[in-house]
Order: sequence, then structure tokens, then C-alpha cells
Amino acid sequence: MYKTIVKEIGQDAKAFEEEKMVILFGDNAPDELVDYCYIIDINAVEGTITEKQKLYIDHHVFDITKVGSSVQDNLSNLGHITLKFDGSNTADQSGTLYLENADVPEMTKGTELKIQ
Repeated sequence: MYKTIVKEIGQDAKAFEEEKMVILFGDNAPDELVDYCYIIDINAVEGTITEKQKLYIDHHVFDITKVGSSVQDNLSNLGHITLKFDGSNTADQSGTLYLENADVPEMTKGTELKIQ
């Protein structure tokens, strides 16, 4: 339903790992944010992202626990969402995809992200 790859990694992209967060953005990331983002290809989401699906980061698999109300549109149009690995089942931030409570996996150039 959705697939992209990490093309670039901002010099401070790992700054939010202690908060169990990753910021994704397409090529159009604003200059003031690009250093904090994992830059991905902007690809359309086919279908609707739900809590019944999983996020795959290379060989790591994560349950989706909550989908923020803006995730679908932001991912398709901007490539911009936040991944939060804290197990939340309420969406405090509309542009955040909440995932099971886990450590942030290592992501490098070429890392594949999928939602199925």
C-alpha cells in the first residue's frame, strides 16, 4: 500500500531518538528542518493507513498503534510525518504515525520503509 526509501539523512536526524521519534520529509523539506529529517521519496499511499497494518523498516516490523488524522495526506503529498515508537493509542499529534513501544531502528541511505 505504501513504499519508499531513505535518500538522505540530515546531520541531526538522530537528535530525537531518545524521544523515540523519527521525522520523515520529502525532497521539499524546508531549509530550517532538513538537518533533522530523514529525506524520502514522495510516493502516493494506496488505500487507507489503519491500526491493522504494520510498518516495515528494512527487516524490522512494527505494529501501528494509532494513525494521526493528517498522516495519510501528509505522507502522500509531502512525504512528511513523524514516526513515534511509544505504543500510544491516542493521536496527540495529527501528523504522527504511532508505533509499538520499541527502540528506533538504525536507518541509513537506501533503507526501505513499507506500510502493509
